[in-house]
Amino acid sequence: MSFDRQKLSIILRDGIDAMSLVLSEEQQNLLLDYVERIHKWNKAFNLTSVRDPEQMMVKHILDSLAVAPFLTDQRYIDVGTGPGLPGIPLAIACPDKHFTLLDSLGKRVRFMKQCAFEMKLVNIEPIQSRVEEHVPAQYYDAVLSRAFASLKDMLHWCEHLVDTQGKFLALKGQYPTDEIAAIPDTCTLELSVELFVPGLEGERHLLTVQKS
Repeated sequence: MSFDRQKLSIILRDGIDAMSLVLSEEQQNLLLDYVERIHKWNKAFNLTSVRDPEQMMVKHILDSLAVAPFLTDQRYIDVGTGPGLPGIPLAIACPDKHFTLLDSLGKRVRFMKQCAFEMKLVNIEPIQSRVEEHVPAQYYDAVLSRAFASLKDMLHWCEHLVDTQGKFLALKGQYPTDEIAAIPDTCTLELSVELFVPGLEGERHLLTVQKS
């Protein structure tokens, strides 16, 4: 699959317009740089199963950006981030917020560190660790996850990352009725919203759970 920057730029611009997001030309260029790096590294390191850059733009970038309007806190940890999803697109879209990017695979963390260095992303911190072994110096405001685990497992594994006011933001496909029913009594479903992602087939939902 070739990398056609001009074509990808149109997909990105049309997508953010359709989602009523405002991103500067510099931010859009950074997102294109990021997709180009995934595409290049993917050949050797298999960072994502999505091979086509146009599909990456929809399934990875626009899908991540759809969460941006719902980020009301300052310090996030993106668990099971893979090559930096949704954390890196959100860090580019929200330069005033900080994102710790947690993954257990060294090659993914090396890739994210290279992106941070080359793209001068000062508001991300890639860390290689299993989530249950990561002990933060201070609590995060919220935990982010995209296709990481069931809600119950996410809340269990990530409980120590936030304080009593902490939030958990889970990106899901179809509305996960069974997972919501299994949320423990110590937590409350605060928000459930269906996300609109231009060009993406299937449903997307964002669930916000708060410790109660």
